[in-house]
Formats: sequence, structure tokens, C-alpha cells
Amino acid sequence: MENTAQWFASWFDTPYYHILYKDRDNSEAQLFMDTLTNYLNLPEDGEILDLACGKGRHAIYLNSLGYHVTGADLSENSIDHAKQFENETLNFQVHDMCKPFNKQFDAVFNLFTSFGYFENEADNLRTIQAIQADLNETGFGVIDFMNSDFVIDNLVPEETKTIEGIEFHLKRSVQNGYIIKDIQFKDAGENYQFQERVRAFTLDDFQELFDQAGVYLLDIFGDYKLNKFNKNTSERLIMIFK
Repeated sequence: MENTAQWFASWFDTPYYHILYKDRDNSEAQLFMDTLTNYLNLPEDGEILDLACGKGRHAIYLNSLGYHVTGADLSENSIDHAKQFENETLNFQVHDMCKPFNKQFDAVFNLFTSFGYFENEADNLRTIQAIQADLNETGFGVIDFMNSDFVIDNLVPEETKTIEGIEFHLKRSVQNGYIIKDIQFKDAGENYQFQERVRAFTLDDFQELFDQAGVYLLDIFGDYKLNKFNKNTSERLIMIFK
């Protein structure tokens, strides 16, 4: 099977990534942003950095609530798409999340498991340090990650999804501390294969990173309604820190 990853900067930069995940629930995402910003009691015209923003679905909605929002992502294709939505208080930039943005924000959001993809383990700590560096004195950092324990316990080893006429064959496994998803499909007579690798970070792993970065963990939640986190039953691991 031909591996076409060389044609793109990464899987996340391909149109197929967005096709596979097109069924993401925008209403749930918007409810999460409402709940989160209310809980944090951010200033009405506060500055928010959406770190690893993708095509900007969270950033665009946050801006509609009145916040000044900067969306940052390593994917040039995603940022090019998001730029059509820019205005005076909404801006998108290509940026490496391991490095400080060199601007102070009331909040830095890292949403929808946009962490733990790094090949270099040290980049995980650098990202936490970069988030901390971009917070003002009263600012909050938020990481919305999967609950690795729950995901591993409920892993579906193989699955096929047909979306927009493309049959995606998905295989999931846990290897060397990573949750791996192998993705294979055919489109227009071409075979494609990609792989997602996400570090299976637990709450303890994050606590260790926070300790190393000198970051204080304030609150932990287990879903987008900000209910209490339960290691065995929560689908998400949402951490608020400063």
C-alpha cells in the first residue's frame, strides 16, 4: 500500500483528516465553550489563545461571544482555511505550540486532545512552559485531553467508516505508551495510509509535567459539562491550571 504522507506536511494537513472527523459535534463544542468561559469568569473582551486550533471551530465561536481570539496551529492548510473568518478581533497564525507566542492572554486553550503527538518527549514539557509564559497574571491554562484510562479500557480494535463515499479502515492499538490509530482508505483509485500516535498521558503524567513546569493545577473535570473527573468512567480529562 502506497504511503502518501510525503505529499503533505502531516496527516492533519490533508483534506482527508477533515473528512474523517467531519461529524464532530459543533453544538457540544459550543456548549463547552459557554460553560468553560463562564466558569473561568473571563473578562467580557478578554484575550484568548486557541492553541492547535485546526480550522478554527472553537476560535470562531469564542470570538462570536465577544472575546478577542488568536488561533494558532502548525498546519498551514488549516490556517489558510481559517483566515477567511478573520476580523479585527479574530486572527489566525501558523505557530509551533512548543514555543511561546510572546503575547499575554487571559486564557490559553488547548482543546480536543491536541497534545501528546510530539516525537520528542521534551516537547511536552516545553508546551506546558510555553502556555504558562503566555498567560497574564490572572490568566488560566486549559488542556482538554482524552481520559487515556477510559479510552484504553473501551478501545475498539477495528472499525470501518464510510464518509463522503470514502471507506476508512481504522485499526486501534496501544503500543509503548501510545494510543495508535492506523488509517487506510482508497480514493480516486489511489491507496492511502496514515497513522495517529497520541501519548497515553494520565492525570499523574500531567501532574508530573505541571510540577516540572512550576504550574499549579487548579481543577479537573471529566466531560464538557464540567462534571467531576472519574478515572474509570469519564471520557475527557479537562485540566485548568495557572
